[in-house]
Amino acid sequence: MFAGMMLVGMAIEGALGWPRWLNALIGHPVSWLGRLISGLDARLNRDGRSPAQRRARGSFTALSVILVATLAGLVLQALLPEGPRGQLVGGLLAFPLIATRSLYDHVAAVARPLAAGNLGAARQAVSMIVGRDPNALDEGGVTRAAVESLAENSSDGVIAPLFWGVLLGLPGLCAYKAINTLDSMIAHRTPRHEDFGRTAAIIDDWANLVPARLSALLFALASGRFRTAWAAVRADARRHRSPNAGWPEAAMAGALGIRISGPRSYGGRMTSEPWVNAPGRDARAGDLKGALGLYLRAMLLVALVLGFLGVL
Repeated sequence: MFAGMMLVGMAIEGALGWPRWLNALIGHPVSWLGRLISGLDARLNRDGRSPAQRRARGSFTALSVILVATLAGLVLQALLPEGPRGQLVGGLLAFPLIATRSLYDHVAAVARPLAAGNLGAARQAVSMIVGRDPNALDEGGVTRAAVESLAENSSDGVIAPLFWGVLLGLPGLCAYKAINTLDSMIAHRTPRHEDFGRTAAIIDDWANLVPARLSALLFALASGRFRTAWAAVRADARRHRSPNAGWPEAAMAGALGIRISGPRSYGGRMTSEPWVNAPGRDARAGDLKGALGLYLRAMLLVALVLGFLGVL
């Protein structure tokens, strides 16, 4: 039942995204979670707390938000009708938490001006999806940033929600989305969140362990260049600063034949990151179109797998 439900949710989101009129009317479930996290952060993560106090309060925040989301999923799932109607209604409830179309649209917004030679507009668009300094990016830098975002968020925004949704239904999907939102909001290595967000970061690493590797496998299979893509995964996935993001990023870089990651600037400060698929050529604007094509083929493969599991 859960695979069919996730397939319905994926199809609805793929067709509609999250409509602006609906967002204006009720916001988005992730924004609801964000308000809860922000409130707890402001109340519990105050200056003057010791590192141990911040870790304890951060753990309470992470577990509380995950519990609230899981309970919401349990209630919704308990109310579903039986049979195909339950799968349809469950898919309708699930689709806001699956970012297939949303991710594509954000990266395509970078690809269009980049292909047209409008570097300024491409920089502005890429600044919406990555944290590095956009004005320091040339054509290759913008392309690399967008490819990395597409690869990593394919795992975090699509494959991981579907994975936990197939395993555990709406409770698993809601819990994962809470984990991912916590990670994006408080699991930063900054003075404010280094300790407070530690538990959230650890939980997110574990929740994405399997989905990240599945994402790499999907990209390698969908590329038609499995051996080349997987060779990049084997060489560089574990060299990434993240225990999970390197897997889909390396697979996509290997499939496209380009190198990504590498040195970049955050807040005017250069950081030295290792190259992913270092033997690859420098990225060009056209590679972003290739990355989006690979993403669509991988999503089609995911839909076929979900359909097969639903039949079983």
